[in-house]
Amino acid sequence: MRAARVKPPATTENRRKRGPGAAWRRAGARLASVGLLGAALAGCTPDGADTGSGDAGRVALLLPESKTSRYETFDRPYFEDHLSELCPDCELIYSNADGDASKQQQQAESALTQDIDVLVLDAVDSSAALSIVAAANSRGVPVIAYDRSVEGADVAYFVSFDGVAVGELQGAALVDAMTAAGNADGNIIMINGSPTDPNSQTFKDGALQAFAESNLTVIAEYSSPDWSPDKAQEWAAGQVVQHGDQIDGVYAANDGTAGGAIAAFKAAGMQSVPPVTGQDAELAAIQRIVAGSQYMTVYKAIPAQARNAADAAFALLSGALVDADGDVAGVPTTLLMPVAVTRDNIMDTVVADGFYTVEQICTPQYASACADAGIE
Repeated sequence: MRAARVKPPATTENRRKRGPGAAWRRAGARLASVGLLGAALAGCTPDGADTGSGDAGRVALLLPESKTSRYETFDRPYFEDHLSELCPDCELIYSNADGDASKQQQQAESALTQDIDVLVLDAVDSSAALSIVAAANSRGVPVIAYDRSVEGADVAYFVSFDGVAVGELQGAALVDAMTAAGNADGNIIMINGSPTDPNSQTFKDGALQAFAESNLTVIAEYSSPDWSPDKAQEWAAGQVVQHGDQIDGVYAANDGTAGGAIAAFKAAGMQSVPPVTGQDAELAAIQRIVAGSQYMTVYKAIPAQARNAADAAFALLSGALVDADGDVAGVPTTLLMPVAVTRDNIMDTVVADGFYTVEQICTPQYASACADAGIE
């Protein structure tokens, strides 16, 4: 790890002096091994900062939506807590766009007018976010792309999960489940993610790679706007009417759309729900897996992702340079690895990591299913 390079104290006067060309702002800083940096600098503030004024620096965190429970339940609190550990006097400016790209644009403009030092952006729409990054860069504010890339933008750092690996895990699990059920030559429908989220395509690519090595047939597919469970349910209901019991499996890109698909099958009075994939390890999805209505989900260590982003934000705030492990399109990048979760390994994954407790999963409604699954 390179030695930290510290910028001038984050006083109001210095904020006014910092221009777009300030060297410590440059997005070319190599920032992937940020965990090491965080460990080295934990609890520190930039030399000379007024630690009693709350003016050690301002970081804006813009998250995309709240239909997916992870953002408010995990991403925000883990990021906020870790940044507070690293920089107790830093100020966090937080906004959630509720799936509205225009709203996120306004939130970004508001944050920039508050003299933020670093912008952490999880874009609603990656194309629309180009203007957000450009506006930040024009003010000399480095941008961390969080969870979703902003292709073609001059961002300082990107932290996410390996999207192709996510899709491969989902696809392989669905192939295994259908093969075990005697449907190795069966039909599947695909409910992909939001068309404005670049991760959706990587998930789909990974799943199709897994399907290409099987004898499964994709008979219909759909991209769910804004990852909407309601839209996914509506579309799946139409497929149940059209194809009925010819549907042997469902690729759902995340747990929200999985829940929508499962609801559609149940509303149609189907005697059994075919295997359904998911992603994000939402509590409701884990409970559906325990109960047998959802086959699997993909667990992503969101606490590690949020901490990486907070480490990177503090590195940029402190002017520190860290060598990257890799890059995506020239952007220093950390891609974390996902894990498939089925009924058989809930205890070894989300419970072992402290993501959920047994008590959270095994409410009275699921107590019997938990006992059958050995979750206790």
